[in-house]
Amino acid sequence: MSERIVISWPEVRTRLVSARTYWIATASTSGRPHAMPVWGVWVGDRLWFSTGAGTVKARNLAANPRVAVHLESAAELVALQGVAEAVPAAGRPAEVDAAYTAKYVLPRTGEPAAIEVGGSPVFAVTPSRVCGWFEGAFAESMTRWRFPGPVAEPMSYPPDPE
Repeated sequence: MSERIVISWPEVRTRLVSARTYWIATASTSGRPHAMPVWGVWVGDRLWFSTGAGTVKARNLAANPRVAVHLESAAELVALQGVAEAVPAAGRPAEVDAAYTAKYVLPRTGEPAAIEVGGSPVFAVTPSRVCGWFEGAFAESMTRWRFPGPVAEPMSYPPDPE
């Protein structure tokens, strides 16, 4: 048996903070899946992102707040499951807006981006579970964190049924 490769929560948190794009997967009331990339920031152990009020994401999240989030890389995977809630500006920590403005620049103008544009809802995803692994050492590195926590536990392969 191969030696276990430990992925630490601080390493995963660093990936969540530094990611440029987050893939958000939602489902409609009929169960139709929808996945789209968004910009976001990891602040306070939550993912913060916005989307237009009339988008499929926003409509899906209003009806079913459960969400899956995946970072861009499958070679060094980080994927989470959780619940998204719309958070008005008054309930949002100032660090969220500051982190977003520092992280993103509008491609057409070069100006700092704002997380909330034109009243678009801002969502905070609270994770219930995060998974991570290295593609080249899949079975040895599979790790799952359950929240609240995070509490790390090695994952078996094949994974335990849900």
